[in-house]
Amino acid sequence: MDTPKKILVVDDDIDLLEQVGMMMQSEGYEVHQAQGQDEAEEQLSLFIPDLAIVDLMMENMDSGFVLCHNIKKLYPGTPVIILTAVQAATGLDFKARSAEAGSWVNADALIDKPVRPEQLCAEVRRLLVK
Repeated sequence: MDTPKKILVVDDDIDLLEQVGMMMQSEGYEVHQAQGQDEAEEQLSLFIPDLAIVDLMMENMDSGFVLCHNIKKLYPGTPVIILTAVQAATGLDFKARSAEAGSWVNADALIDKPVRPEQLCAEVRRLLVK
């Protein structure tokens, strides 16, 4: 029997954290949750996630970008999905404008909130088979 893939879900919104956690558990993944960047950083010292799902704005406006950068620095092969409501609300485009900017953030996917379960699950499956 295969060991379930470990997914780290990080969000300061407890409702979304629980919703995404249950969604991933129902897909057969082992879920680890953190309520923000600081808690996630602690968990990253305890285990290596197979994938991380990270909210963009938590303790700070750029917490998700910083956490994504730190995950990629520690575990370069770990895919990271960033969830955000900012892009839809403001129209801001978070695509990197240069190679240097892209290498700093290096998220594998950016998904707008509200999260559609089928979209998130499909993205997780896609990134875990790479």
